[in-house]
Amino acid sequence: MTTRRQILAGAGAAMAFGALGMPLVANAQSKKTVVLASMGPLTGNFDPTSHTTLGQGNFEKIVFSHLTRAPMEEGKTDILEPDLATSWQIIDEHTIEFKLREGVKFHDGKVFGAEDVKATFEYASDPSRPAASYYPGRVDVEVVDPLTVRIKTGKYGYPASTFWFVSSFLPILSADDVAKPDLLQQRPNGTNAFKYVKTEGDRSYLEANEEYFGGRPKIDEIVYAYVPDANTRVLGLMNGEYHIAERLEPEQYESLLSNNTVAVRKGLSTENKYLHFRCNKAPFDDPRIRLAAAHAIDRDQILELMGDAAVASSCFVSPMKFGYTEIENYPRYDPEASARLLEEAGFPGGAGLPQLEYITSIGFYPKTKEYGELIAAMMMEVGFDVQLTVLEPAAWEQAIYRGGDGQGAGHMCDVGWMTGSPEPDLVLRPNWHSGAALINGVSDPEIDASLDKERGTLDPAERLKVLASETFPLMAAKVPSFSLFSAVNFHGAAKNLKGVYYFPSGPIDLSKADFA
Repeated sequence: MTTRRQILAGAGAAMAFGALGMPLVANAQSKKTVVLASMGPLTGNFDPTSHTTLGQGNFEKIVFSHLTRAPMEEGKTDILEPDLATSWQIIDEHTIEFKLREGVKFHDGKVFGAEDVKATFEYASDPSRPAASYYPGRVDVEVVDPLTVRIKTGKYGYPASTFWFVSSFLPILSADDVAKPDLLQQRPNGTNAFKYVKTEGDRSYLEANEEYFGGRPKIDEIVYAYVPDANTRVLGLMNGEYHIAERLEPEQYESLLSNNTVAVRKGLSTENKYLHFRCNKAPFDDPRIRLAAAHAIDRDQILELMGDAAVASSCFVSPMKFGYTEIENYPRYDPEASARLLEEAGFPGGAGLPQLEYITSIGFYPKTKEYGELIAAMMMEVGFDVQLTVLEPAAWEQAIYRGGDGQGAGHMCDVGWMTGSPEPDLVLRPNWHSGAALINGVSDPEIDASLDKERGTLDPAERLKVLASETFPLMAAKVPSFSLFSAVNFHGAAKNLKGVYYFPSGPIDLSKADFA
């Protein structure tokens, strides 16, 4: 059996690659084209309410605008800036009013207005939509005038303030498209700086929006290329095939620091990495088995393996999220407690437990295979029998969600959860409220009640107290998922590409970019 120490010692060389001195080829085309090498595939369905996948969401951020924009700089997780809305205010407990920008057009030429916001919010918050769990609940939207809307939650019994931060996350759709779902699925039609042209194989093409309200971008074309292998993304960046590469491995980031033609960046993200337990499937339907697994995992060794790609945190949300706090009862590495819990549950030394399948990806996140092997070895040391299944991103995305049988493949899944807003419920409700629980299938009335309570707390300071003293400690005690660390993003880009903005939630803004 491979021990966790052997895995840790050998992991540093896992992502080595050569040809670091290869020159970056200058863009010789007459039009300015940026080729973006993405780690995530597109789903083929361009309705933003149809999915919760990261690659698709990053792509949609280039096409769609939102009511507000959240820069989410560290220590400033409560700031919103204008986007399609120019101002906003809370009218009463159940009403937020947004004043909208005048003169904006969708890519198909339709003039943007209040009816589009109404159609979008009411459609996206419909519980029947696959991504509805992202949002606090169903809403009604009152059209006050063509450029004023009021988001209203009174009929549904929770405060409208929960949509304050969500306003920076929900892509605004055309009311005409919402009325024609088949058309909405076929092509994205937004108001942002670039508009969709076509998809050919693993590449999708976008062109500059001549009528963008923020000014016509200087980049003429974006090619959004799905490149699942991290080494291929980096080699393509160095030889000039790609101008931006997402999700570098930490060794790649370090190696590129001295490259003359490539600029690299790193930044704390809004994402935590989770080991999700299938709570609706034996043996993880027993909280004692979940807690035993958590106590078997030494997160310090995972952090040592990850290097600059991870930051220690004992919370269910990232430090970039509203409500982040270190949880005192968060499960710590304790093999003796793990063994004791297994015995209490009727599996002394792991005897009688089934083999557990642990599903992870390769090429999407840094070092998932390496720390997956480390976690499997740690769990086996206390008596668990773990089989690690490593999948390419497209197959992994199919496997991690619960699907038609309601349970999902395997027993554990390695998944991150990154959303473009400081709002913690964008993470909490899709993952741990029984109305959604998209991956782990947890159904726990106490967790549901606590999540409903924090969502329904109007005063932000009081909401912080509920999260810190009730919701997070309860989740730590029942551990439906084990948060491993907060993730750091690494990007590489052509050194002559300036003005790129990297959101801590993953998307890349090229509206002000240009080649120097």
